[in-house]
Amino acid sequence: MSVLFDILGSVGMWEAVLRIATPLILGTLGVLLCERVGVLNLGIEGIMAFGAMIGWLTVYSGGDLWTGMLAAALGGAAFGFLHALLTVPLGLSQHVTGLGITLFASSFAYYVFRLSVPTASSPPTIDPFQPLSVPVLSDIPFLGPVLFNQTAPTYLALAFVVLIAWGLYRTPLGLAVRMAGENPHALDAQGIDPIWLRIGTIMAGSALMGMGGAFLTLSAFNSFFPTMIQGRGWICVALVVFASWRPGRALLGALLFALFDAFQLRLQTVVDGVPYQLFLMMPYVLSIVALIIMARRARVPQALMQPYRRGER
Repeated sequence: MSVLFDILGSVGMWEAVLRIATPLILGTLGVLLCERVGVLNLGIEGIMAFGAMIGWLTVYSGGDLWTGMLAAALGGAAFGFLHALLTVPLGLSQHVTGLGITLFASSFAYYVFRLSVPTASSPPTIDPFQPLSVPVLSDIPFLGPVLFNQTAPTYLALAFVVLIAWGLYRTPLGLAVRMAGENPHALDAQGIDPIWLRIGTIMAGSALMGMGGAFLTLSAFNSFFPTMIQGRGWICVALVVFASWRPGRALLGALLFALFDAFQLRLQTVVDGVPYQLFLMMPYVLSIVALIIMARRARVPQALMQPYRRGER
């Protein structure tokens, strides 16, 4: 029992929680925006993989780290536009289209990576983002190293939570976005085109997904390998339901999953005789339990996965 308390009281573990949560925060916010306008985006796994690759490749080719993040955002937005084009004006199946985007984006990422570094026996590396210590605040005992000694993309992800929460509930644009996922016909009656609003919002959400993938190659690690997303995209889809489509709860869900993940990594080093696969599945099992508890009270956007046709009800 004392070992468990030692792990939970470790500053290093809580630092890792925020670091592990960062790509989940960005990805979950991206899915949340898409679903708020009524479109399920199952392309997130592939979009994150492509964002991770193109962000790393940009820096490896001579660009700076922020240019790499921008390239990942633009790459994510491009796949978001493709998904939106197929699902919004054409009304194709959002499930099938999303899975197709995941397969295409993941394969395309690996293809471009191999074209760029065809002879490398191991993934080439770059110099990633380094932790930024906030003066004075980083010296606060315990909280200082945890909250104020992270890399810049982590601070950006937290800022996006505040910005999106404020935008959704305090601005006319946010009201229009929410209405597009609840009653697009009412939105159309107010003179706002739900089709273009959905397309733009899906592109913005997909840009956040791409940035979430780029965090892995530009901050958490320093190289790209095809399997590095490891199901984070699907976790983000589940976290949106856990969060009841609210940005603040999305942050809480991402931190909760990251806590489970960081905890199991440290538990492996102190518990002997237990197959490591049991530790690896622990965050997912606990997340499923949390999802079951929270999903029963979740209120789904009324127009989610419903194609909009002007004049039809």
